[in-house]
Amino acid sequence: MEKFHLKSHMSLFEFDAEKRSLYGAICGIDEAGRGCLAGDVFAAAVALDGETVFDGLNDSKKLSPKTRERLYDEITAKSVSYAVASASVEEIEELNILGASLLAMKRAFEKMRGGVSINLALIDGNRTPDMETPVETVTGGDGKSASIAAASILAKVSRDRYMGKLDIIYPEYQFSRHKGYGTRAHYEMIEKFGVCPVHRKSFLKKPHGW
Repeated sequence: MEKFHLKSHMSLFEFDAEKRSLYGAICGIDEAGRGCLAGDVFAAAVALDGETVFDGLNDSKKLSPKTRERLYDEITAKSVSYAVASASVEEIEELNILGASLLAMKRAFEKMRGGVSINLALIDGNRTPDMETPVETVTGGDGKSASIAAASILAKVSRDRYMGKLDIIYPEYQFSRHKGYGTRAHYEMIEKFGVCPVHRKSFLKKPHGW
């Protein structure tokens, strides 16, 4: 069970409140799956109303799968607007993972803002996608901003569900187990079965002519 310190938890919402006082409507954007050996990279954009508090909201990496699923349902039900998008394995190989991650972020933002006006987009990390809307990078933003934390949860849950679908298509790799990350078990499966179409070949060492 996760443990939350009330002060740090509330500061996520206080961070966003300060930004709203300066800019008006804001959103948070984050990605998931950047460091994986397989699968698309996902991103989410979320605009919150500034009044709703989500119990236990935090960086998705610090939450259990059960808590992430609960918060996913709450965020999608109660946010002002949200969207999830991705960049494909082919785009990752063509652009590199940074370029593909920024592309997924831009897609999520453009999809989300269809019905809302956003004055500032808060981006987790230190690089920004090419967007006309003003942006601000926040290093470690999924632990500082409620909007970014919400986006991290939507991106993570969406990608985990996607990896579950890949697990059905390629059961020998057990993607539901490791979600495409470079665990020992995943590397052992690659050694045994070779690579499949959803592996990011540029991420793999190539001693066997992959």
